Amino acid sequence: MPMGVIAAIYLTPEKEAAANSVRQANCVPGSGLEGDRYAKQAGTFSKPGAADREVTLIEAEAIEAANREYKASLDPAATRRNLLTCGVALNHLVGRDFRVGHVVFRGIRLCEPCDHLAKLTSAEAERGLVHRGGLRAQVVTAGTIYVGDEIEEMPKALAHAV
Repeated sequence: MPMGVIAAIYLTPEKEAAANSVRQANCVPGSGLEGDRYAKQAGTFSKPGAADREVTLIEAEAIEAANREYKASLDPAATRRNLLTCGVALNHLVGRDFRVGHVVFRGIRLCEPCDHLAKLTSAEAERGLVHRGGLRAQVVTAGTIYVGDEIEEMPKALAHAV
């Protein structure tokens, strides 16, 4: 049963560059989203072989709450996350496999905001996203994802078979 949808996809070609909104992205296991800085090992926090740097997700609802509660005026692209979701509690996907369209991802750990985000946006944005800054995920299967794709948690039995 679908949990939510992909509301936007962002690729950032190099560190500190502006995020580009795209309609689709190719997902490469062991790398990330084709054309993104982390897939090219060119991100601010890039580490060779770091599965938790392949893809990042953030909830549209978390951005709205940060803007409302902290007066952050944060645009989704400015969060530096790859996938903007709607209708899914990302914190619950840590340690779980989930599908976006036909591509399987594994939730690795929370993506807490950092000083780098504050430097590029504001201190209010950083404070507003504490414990709701999104999810770091690993690409498990190759494929293309699209804006509008449904997000679905995979049953544990199926997740282990992937």
